Amino acid sequence: MTLLTVVKDVCAVVGVAVPTSVMTGILANRTMQEMLALANEMAQRIAYDTRDWTLFRKTVQMVGGTGLALDPTDPVTVGCSVFAIPANYKRMLLTGNVWRSTSALYPMRFEPDLDKWLQRRALNYYGVAGEWTMIGGRMIIAPALSAAIVGPPAVPAITAYYPYLEKNCINLNAGGVGDTFVADGDSFRLDERLLKLGMVWQWKANKGTSYAEDMGTYGEALAVAMGHDSPAPIIVGRRPASAGVRTAYPFPVPT
Repeated sequence: MTLLTVVKDVCAVVGVAVPTSVMTGILANRTMQEMLALANEMAQRIAYDTRDWTLFRKTVQMVGGTGLALDPTDPVTVGCSVFAIPANYKRMLLTGNVWRSTSALYPMRFEPDLDKWLQRRALNYYGVAGEWTMIGGRMIIAPALSAAIVGPPAVPAITAYYPYLEKNCINLNAGGVGDTFVADGDSFRLDERLLKLGMVWQWKANKGTSYAEDMGTYGEALAVAMGHDSPAPIIVGRRPASAGVRTAYPFPVPT
């Protein structure tokens, strides 16, 4: 379903004139301006705020010796490697960490406080697995990732990587992806029905009409989509895991 198809369906439900185009003449059409703004808001809300959708999960690898050039007068980057954040970066995954190739057991330590980061750089002190922070759209890693040595003996570069959620939730009709609708033929990369149901209840809420049932329908559809986006959970039942295991209380627990 394209943006135009979704908006047509929404308009038919909420009781406004069904358009032949969303974008054509939009500067003189207040209703389509509101529909476009609502479509962008709801698409981004579903893509970014509800879960870490598998479709939007990405990883980036940082290789020692390939980062950005350092400013020797910048105390934030003393003894560090600095890398640009990917252009499609939205946020870290909810359970995301930065991992260093020299430490597979523990992730690198995140330091959110800039003042403490500066203190640790001045002391030349690092955690066991290293540490990282984000400042000014840059990923900063301490200590610096070593570049590869040709040798002999050859020594591979130290690398680090992290998972993140990409921001581009729209398939653009002109090609590629983006984070907002710009043409009638653009489409939502997730289930378009979620977008339609979300727009319906939010439109009604914005206009001060009853929307509880529509919000409930949207919530149910969202829960189903979220459940299907990850593997089914493993349920541990009453049967012993092996012949050597006995169940201490083999009956349902009273509630």
